Amino acid sequence: MSASAADQVQNQWDQIANSSQFKDLIALKKVFVIPACVFFVAYYFLLPVLVGYAPSFMSIKVFGVVNIAYVFALSQFIMAWTVAALYVRAANKFDRLANDILNNAKTHGAAQGGR
Repeated sequence: MSASAADQVQNQWDQIANSSQFKDLIALKKVFVIPACVFFVAYYFLLPVLVGYAPSFMSIKVFGVVNIAYVFALSQFIMAWTVAALYVRAANKFDRLANDILNNAKTHGAAQGGR
C-alpha cells in the first residue's frame, strides 16, 4: 500500500472514529459489556467467598449428598452460557450498527469523490 493510500485509509478511519454513530456504538457496547463483566466476576468469586466465610450455609444439603456449594458451582456453568447467549444477542445489534457505520462511510466517501 502506498503512502497516499495509507493516508487515505487513516483519514477514513479518523472520520469514522470521530463520528457520532461510532461513539454511540462504543457507548452502547460499554453499557452491556461492563455490567456483564462485573456481574459475572462477582458471581464467580461469590462461591469461594461463601465457602470460606459461610461454610455452614454452603454445606446445607439440597438433595442427597448435594449441597448448596455444589448447586452454586454448577449454576456458574449455566450463568456463563446465559451471559454468552445474551452477548451474542447484543453483538448481533452491534454488528448491524457497525455495518450501518461502514455503509455510511462508503457512501460518504463516494460522495466526496473517493476521498
